[in-house]
Amino acid sequence: MVNKLTSSLKSIFKGNTMIFVLVGVMILFEILISAHSDGNSHLFAPANITNIIRQNAYVVILATGMLLCILTGGNIDLSVGSVVALVGALAGVFIVNLQLPIWLAICLCLIIGTLIGAFHGMFIAFVHIPPFITTLAGMLLWRGVATIVLDGKPIAPFPQKYLNLFESFIPNAGEASEANEIEMFGEIIDKHVFMITMIITVICVLAYIIMEVISREKKIKSGYSVSSKTSFFAKLAFLSVVIVIMGQFLARDRGLPVILILLGIIIAAYGYFTQNTVPGRYLYAIGGNEKAARLSGVNTNKVMFFAYTNMGFISAVAALVTIARLNSAQPTAGQNYEMDAIASCFIGGASAYGGTGTVGGAVVGAIFMGVLNNGMSILGVDMNWQRAVKGMVLLLAVLFDVMSKKKRSGK
Repeated sequence: MVNKLTSSLKSIFKGNTMIFVLVGVMILFEILISAHSDGNSHLFAPANITNIIRQNAYVVILATGMLLCILTGGNIDLSVGSVVALVGALAGVFIVNLQLPIWLAICLCLIIGTLIGAFHGMFIAFVHIPPFITTLAGMLLWRGVATIVLDGKPIAPFPQKYLNLFESFIPNAGEASEANEIEMFGEIIDKHVFMITMIITVICVLAYIIMEVISREKKIKSGYSVSSKTSFFAKLAFLSVVIVIMGQFLARDRGLPVILILLGIIIAAYGYFTQNTVPGRYLYAIGGNEKAARLSGVNTNKVMFFAYTNMGFISAVAALVTIARLNSAQPTAGQNYEMDAIASCFIGGASAYGGTGTVGGAVVGAIFMGVLNNGMSILGVDMNWQRAVKGMVLLLAVLFDVMSKKKRSGK
């Protein structure tokens, strides 16, 4: 019994290493921040947890798209930051200057972003120019176009109706009265916001458990190997507790950020696509062995074209989120966004050689990067040291991947 429990615990840790590392890093930052500020500041302050989600939403969004590019053989897209700047600039022109209907402006931005991605994909998939060169050219090209569109000046502010699409909360805390305020956890909390947020959190937990159970049963029926029941239910329990804890932090602040709902939809959609659809599995097949995939009948050119077209679409979504967060369209927007997205994927377990990685892992990597940025900023760490730390973390993540690959191959 003891050996079985030990084996299950090892299996849980091995399958969720980055989650445990993330939790450990967050606890470490909480200890350091509390000691540094004499207990006045906390990483786990409800308002700070909300800010981490809002400030790093663009990283999560871009990481899901970047993962698809990386899966095809370790390829990356260096142009995403510049595409964010250009689409954001056009959104500013459409919404603020031309005062187009918001839904029309959003549709136009998504179409333009997708066309930019298709432009890259055409050269990569059909002309066979290396992705690095194509997207490097795109990084320079679209940044220049964004600056031309804005004439070097920001466009602001955006109408409140647009900001509410990405920057509001559920429920609207402003509608609650003082009569709903109660003291909880040593804080004054809006009872209305707390209850609704926790109900939504519990529903999300139940939905997650049901989907995981259904997925496990399907794998068993299809003859795939699955983890033991003990390991499976222990994983469900651990992640459910994590979701509830995060939910109560949001409930103690302003409620559920609308941007979190958008992130949930994107993560669920891309997670399902990569793991449960034939086109999604083609991405892994190409990354595993492109020649073998081609001989097996996979149209590798179309798959590569899709991966980069999708990256343009995802960049446009990130642009819409970014301008809402900043409440302005700026020519300097999106700088180094591509690096954050790439680092998130590799830290989250994507292989530098392609063929390995999950959307969930990329999301954990994005949150990890966000916690690093937030924690070091609260501690007052110099920006240059922050860059050095993130660079070292990325190097260690790739080194771990390379060493693991050599160990499995016996070299």
